[in-house]
Amino acid sequence: MQFVDEASIIVEAGKGGNGCLSFRREKYVPKGGPDGGDGGHGGSVYLIGDDALNTLIDFKYQRFYKAQNGQPGQGRQMSGRAGEDLHVKVPVGTTVIDEDTLEVIADVTEIGQVVPVAQGGRRGLGNIHFKSSTNRAPRRTTPGTEGERRNLRLEMKVMADVGLLGMPNAGKSTLIRAVSAAKPKVANYPFTTLVPNLGVVKLGPHEHFVMADIPGLIEGASDGAGLGLRFLKHLTRTRLLFHVVDVAPFDESDPVAAARAIAHELGEFSPALAELPRWLVLNKLDLLPEAEREAAAEAIVQRLGWEGPVFRVSAISGDGTDALVQAAHRWLTEQRRLENEDEEAAALAREMRRRMEDEAVARTEARLGRKRRRDDEDDVDDDDDDYDVEVEYVQ
Repeated sequence: MQFVDEASIIVEAGKGGNGCLSFRREKYVPKGGPDGGDGGHGGSVYLIGDDALNTLIDFKYQRFYKAQNGQPGQGRQMSGRAGEDLHVKVPVGTTVIDEDTLEVIADVTEIGQVVPVAQGGRRGLGNIHFKSSTNRAPRRTTPGTEGERRNLRLEMKVMADVGLLGMPNAGKSTLIRAVSAAKPKVANYPFTTLVPNLGVVKLGPHEHFVMADIPGLIEGASDGAGLGLRFLKHLTRTRLLFHVVDVAPFDESDPVAAARAIAHELGEFSPALAELPRWLVLNKLDLLPEAEREAAAEAIVQRLGWEGPVFRVSAISGDGTDALVQAAHRWLTEQRRLENEDEEAAALAREMRRRMEDEAVARTEARLGRKRRRDDEDDVDDDDDDYDVEVEYVQ
């Protein structure tokens, strides 16, 4: 299935039914008076989180969603039937943005979470509501109101515990293949990974965590270079980052410079994301002579001034990967325990996630704003005299 993490849709709630103008007409009941019923309320549109979905591809083919209109009222004080609400399933991890105002409407982060996105129109009133002592035969009704219509942008972020970060061809896809059942494409050229891949790392019964591999980053990724800006947002759902560094690049580039470039892009995209716990994973050590591996790894650590956890692995052979995932599982388990038992730790974690989400949304809003300005400029250009011609008639 094609991976689609962004989509634009139109939602429209149902119109309220009109009120009825009617008078009671029965044998032996002269001047029965007004008996027009009310219309039914229009149906509303809701989004609901569904863990069975992992892409927004359905919204590429169906972009318009409309709830049912309310039925008009009838005589004998009978109200019209209310329109049925429309529930649209979206993947868990979807952010909902109003494209016209760039307002974030909601963030669907839980299975079964229901988010109202378009309010149904109100019902119209029948003429029975307008009778009085001075107006025994009112001919006044009210129409139902129109349902709300909105242009929405859906952006999905994968739900994972650990995110892989690094330059193209650093070995992230090979690493996730080595520790999970995920089978992303692997090749000896950059940008073989074009979409995020999720893998479940199983360590035993009821012991597992989810790892996310995103396309490799390049310098300028936070400003939209390469695939970075589109996919960096997926890391905002994670708790821990593995910074994968190729210790023996095929182009003989400097691993330290590459690692610093990635750290810079991370901070430019989201300062909160840059504060997320990050472990250094030195990969492809098997490409170096065994006698040189430790010295090469130590040199990278010292030049980076790295003070966090460091793991030396060879993803293709699996060396060191078991220790890496075991340590990650212990860290995640302890983190969850702390958040469950310590309210202050839980509050700090929630605040960190909120900051990352806000900064990712701000990036999205800026990108949409730039796109809107470009579209407006194109419209202005179309109004110029570029296509106007003067016709000279020769007699």
